[in-house]
Parts: sequence; structure tokens; C-alpha cells
Amino acid sequence: MGHITTAGRAAASKKAAPKTRWYRQLYFWVLTGIVLGILVGWLAPAACIALEPIGTTFVNAMRMLIGPIVFLTIVGGIASVADLKKVGMTGLKALTYFQIGTIFALLFGLVAINVFRLGDGVNADASTIKTTESAAKLIETGAHQEWWQFLTHIIPTSIVAPFVEGDILQIIFIAVIFGIALNAMGKVGTPVLDGVQRLTGVMFKILGFIMKAAPLGAFGAMAFAVGKYGVSSLSSMGGLIVLFYATSILFVVVVLGSVMAFLKLNIFKMIRHLKEEYLLILGTSTAEPALPGLMRKLEHAGVKKETVGLVVPTGYSFNLDGAAIYLSLAAVYIAQATNTNLTIGQQLGLIAVMLLTSKGAAGVAGGGFIALTATLATLGTIPAAGIMLIFGIDKFMSECRALVNFTGNAVATLFIAWWDRTLDADRVRRVFNGDTVEPMPSEDPTPDEFTDIAADLTDPHAEPGDDVDLPYGNGRSPAYSKSI
Repeated sequence: MGHITTAGRAAASKKAAPKTRWYRQLYFWVLTGIVLGILVGWLAPAACIALEPIGTTFVNAMRMLIGPIVFLTIVGGIASVADLKKVGMTGLKALTYFQIGTIFALLFGLVAINVFRLGDGVNADASTIKTTESAAKLIETGAHQEWWQFLTHIIPTSIVAPFVEGDILQIIFIAVIFGIALNAMGKVGTPVLDGVQRLTGVMFKILGFIMKAAPLGAFGAMAFAVGKYGVSSLSSMGGLIVLFYATSILFVVVVLGSVMAFLKLNIFKMIRHLKEEYLLILGTSTAEPALPGLMRKLEHAGVKKETVGLVVPTGYSFNLDGAAIYLSLAAVYIAQATNTNLTIGQQLGLIAVMLLTSKGAAGVAGGGFIALTATLATLGTIPAAGIMLIFGIDKFMSECRALVNFTGNAVATLFIAWWDRTLDADRVRRVFNGDTVEPMPSEDPTPDEFTDIAADLTDPHAEPGDDVDLPYGNGRSPAYSKSI
């Protein structure tokens, strides 16, 4: 069997191979699917409501892989490190960063709605607000959810249930315990670790197959959303939507941009590098399908596998910047609209409660509303029924929440890697600039795997030695030479 020679790799990395044609790039077809979905949903809304299964089926197929990928990545990362104390310190640093980031996001939403006060003049009577059946279920769930439940919820009732239900937080808990135990076994656990690493490759291979349907999934999800919700609800609540988007953009540019500047990196170049993931989130209104791609691209950029495996999945439950902005902004808007006066102390108390309730907004259908209702029920001063005032426009804000959450997790992972003194900032900078860099040792494919990737995921006419663009993994990957 052939192997990759060092000389061949060095020579290949210097060769300037042509980039993959634009019409074969994944992001182009996902963008095309989004645009077509908007147009068809606008022109034929009744017919497009029936397209919902297309988008949901794709998202479900992606979610099917999230649990195994998160589990295998965390287990592989923890089990392969020499010093478990470093893993524990990385986790503590990540949780500290997440809480600080959440506080900033909550404050941004709070300041924005207090400055513009869009709820003044609505004069809604909470006792006469009618709730739909779906909204009533969310209100009831949130009203019975205590602030401490997200802590006890971390421990699953069985080892299988989290994978069946797709509960990322519980999967992380199981993976951490399993990884620590596997690490403690030493050489005896080596065969198991080898199996974990091989299974990780299999999962990403399956991911590549499913990603071929991403344009179709984005089309179905966007067509359904536009067809069902239309743009009529934008007219009455357009101001609140604009304020939320403007606040979110400001948070990304000012807060997250400052963190990136501290790392001597450019946030706009990072966003450009992750364009496929952003378009996927925009089309499906959820950040979950983009999780594997983010992990692979950050690892390729130079962040250690164990750091990526621990910080990114944990951030999906604990680092929800977009959801935090939404919660504080929406809660105070409801208070203003129902003429509920909140003192500064009460608003700060609102933030304190949201630091906990916001952690339950991930991975649950209607999680944002459940977390919002739980917050209002805990505080006791704002009528929970007031969420009906923003129920109709939630769909138009879900994409923005997911995009900000995703961006925050990417920045958080880079910062934690810097904090651990393991970040190769020069490599990250070159990857974000689109330069050709050699793969990390842990992600090197074998010649046969490289040929399969080239044939299956990008250009069907690609040959070994060609420069290929891996759509869901390593970005620009240098050509390989094969010696027999």
C-alpha cells in the first residue's frame, strides 16, 4: 500500500493548484437553496407549507450524528492527553469565559431595550391576552421549570437516553466520565481508544454524505418558513426585530471582535472562513447542524483536538450569547408593553436569574420561550402570558440567535486555546486568510481516504495529487503525492 512521503508533501504544499470551481463549492449551492426557498415561499406560500418535511428531515439527519460525534470527540480528546489536570483546567476556564460572555450579552440586550423602549405605548392587558395551544404548552413547561433544574438535568436517567433524545449536555457528561476512565486504564485501554478514533473518522465520513443534501434541506426549511409565516408579522413588530438584529451585530463586532483583536485575529476573516456553516444555520434556523464543521475547521486551524472537543460542545449548552441578548431584550419589552415598571434592582435580578435559565435554551424545541417563561415565573413581576406579544415573530429572530451563538462559540474556543497557551495564532491567521497549510497530524488522511474524500465530497473528477476543497472539515488542504 502506498504512503505519503515527506518530500512529496513539502513539494505539494509549494505547488499552487487551482481552487475548486465556484459552482462546485458547498456554500454556493446552500445559498442557492436559501434564495430559491425564499422566492418559492413568497410566490406559493400554500404549497410551500407542505415542504416542511424536507427541511426537518435534513436537520434530523444531522442531529442523528451530533451525539455520536460529540461523544467520540470528547472521549478521544480526554483519553489521549497525558495530564488530566489540564483537561479539568480547560473546562473551568471555558465555564468562566461562558459566564462572562453571557453577562455581557444580557447587558447588551438590557441596555438596548431601555434606550429605545419599544414596548412603551403598547398598553397590553395581560389578563386579556389569548394564548395559542402551542404557546400555552411552552408557558406551562417554563412555569414549572425551576432555575436549578438545568444542574440536576446534567445527569441522565440512563446511558442510552441522551443519545436517543439528543441531549448534548448529558452526552458531554457521559463522554467526560468515559474519557477519564479510559485514560486511567493506560495501555489496557489503548485498543478502545484506537476504536474511538476510527469510529470518529466513520462519523465524519457519514457527515460528508449527508452534507450533499444541505442545499435541498436549506431550500425546504426556508420555503416552509416564508410560506407559513410570511412577512405580514414583520410590519407590526418590525422595530423589535430590527433592534434585536442591530444589538446582536453590535455585540459580535464590539465584544467578540475585541476578543479576536486581543488574540491578534480578525473576526470578519473568521466569519468568511466559516461561511458554509453560517449559510447552513441561516437555512435551517439552528446551529446544531454546523457543530461538526466548526469542530473540524477549528482543529485544522491549529486548536488542539481535546480543546475543540471539550469547549465547542459545552459551549452549545452554556455559551448562548444570541439567546442571552434575546432573553433580556424580550423580557423587558414584555414588561414595558404590559406597563410593568421594573426598577434597576429588579432588572439586575432579572439578569442574575437569566444566567441560569438561559442554559436551558439549547437543544430543546421552543427552548428560548421555555427559558423566557421560566425567568418570568421565577421573577414573578412580569406576566408570563406576555410572551404571546412576541410569539409570532420568534421565527424571524431564531436565525440571528443561532448565528450569534455559533460565532460566540468559535471565538470562545480560540480564546480558551490561547488561555491554555496552545493556540498557534500564526496558523489560525493563515487558515483564516485562505492560505494553503498542511493538515494537523491528527487529521492526516491516508492516501486511500484522501482519494475517497476527493471523489465523494468535492470534484468527482479529482485525482490524487489535485488540490481539493474539503467542504466540511479542513478548508483548503494541500495536495498529496503518492509513492508506491
